[in-house]
Amino acid sequence: MEVTALGFGAAALGNLYTAITDDTARACLDSALAAGIGYVDTAPHYGQGLSERRVGQVLNGNSDIVISSKIGRVLTPVAPLPAGTERHGFVDGDPFEPHFDYSYDGVMRAFEDSVKRLGRDRIDILLAHDLGTVTHGDEAAGHMKAFLDGGLRAMHELKAQGRVTAIGLGVNEWQVCEDVLANADLDAILLAGRYTLLEQGALDSFLPLCEQRGISVIVGGPFNSGILVDGTHYDYGRIPPEVCGQVTALKKVCMAHDVPLAAAALQFPLAHPAVACVIPGMADTLQVRTNLALFRHDIPSGLWSDLKAEGLLHDSAPVPVLPVLS
Repeated sequence: MEVTALGFGAAALGNLYTAITDDTARACLDSALAAGIGYVDTAPHYGQGLSERRVGQVLNGNSDIVISSKIGRVLTPVAPLPAGTERHGFVDGDPFEPHFDYSYDGVMRAFEDSVKRLGRDRIDILLAHDLGTVTHGDEAAGHMKAFLDGGLRAMHELKAQGRVTAIGLGVNEWQVCEDVLANADLDAILLAGRYTLLEQGALDSFLPLCEQRGISVIVGGPFNSGILVDGTHYDYGRIPPEVCGQVTALKKVCMAHDVPLAAAALQFPLAHPAVACVIPGMADTLQVRTNLALFRHDIPSGLWSDLKAEGLLHDSAPVPVLPVLS
């Protein structure tokens, strides 16, 4: 199974931070597919099922498009809430409440619910969502035990049955990936926000481990929740002052080479041999067109060498040689 180098992150289709209409969501995904983007990532968490439902309505059973979705949260029905209600970062989500469940039964239930929303009988890439201390704090060890004791077995069974092609993790911290890989074999890891133009700590041990084990890495959040495209969020929250300073320095080098910071941010991760795909979030057709243009933008080699000379890029970070999308 192959994914396109540029994928579609569908969190925005679940009304992340702000609500969009069904028509806007449909037009956005339709335009991405028409442009040749052949991989879509979604999750029950995104709008409490809204993103999966919208993706399923657009794809309408199209098996040529690779889909990844996630387990770890089970959705239970709730009464509809007033318009404009924000829950878990999503506005006007579907009338369900998520509950963490990494057990065997929880994974099986989450999977069956997801395929119904997606209008399919299988999911190409199934990822365990948000394991680790960033999400769970003191409860992280308990959720990890439930996953290793039961949820992981459920994922392997679904793969053996042909209902899933690849299994892995979808997380915001590379450290928990190494913890899981000490106990399990995985096909892919979606790492959001931790291997970007802003952060390359994953180079020290995690990415070499993926190379060694033959694990494909999907880079989510290449803009670090928006800060690398002049957004107002970093890591799904407020932007710390020190991060603002680092972004200003990155932008200064990019401007000297007449390169948009966002173009460098999109193209950078794919230079690493373990990285198969980058999936920025997209909320409308303008963002689709913009991301395609950024992916095609010519970037001179001097930009990368200047970033390293300024200490803004890890010395051992592989850098693109040519535009990653022609």
